Amino acid sequence: MFKPTPTPPETDPASPYEFLDSRKLHEAAERALDHYLTPASQIMASGDQSKPMFLANASESLGSATTMLNDFAALLDVPHRKTLLGIAQVVMLGELAVNQALDNVELKA
Repeated sequence: MFKPTPTPPETDPASPYEFLDSRKLHEAAERALDHYLTPASQIMASGDQSKPMFLANASESLGSATTMLNDFAALLDVPHRKTLLGIAQVVMLGELAVNQALDNVELKA
């Protein structure tokens, strides 16, 4: 039995962002990145002096969690080790984000 297959659509070799709303898409992406990667402006706007201490404690806690996960992963067999190492990587990325926010905090004299 012959089943006709449709012809696939022609693809444009140009960038998918080169269309009428590419500027809007770029601006939206910049806003999203600024929101998630530069939280220091929100921290500084609050004026709360406990924020830098909270960030320092969060950084230390996440660093300790990464170390514990890596140590525990060494004791497991391969499938479980890979899962635990993936979780450790996510925790480490959280630690890096907290450290970046902590670097942008200016302490008042």
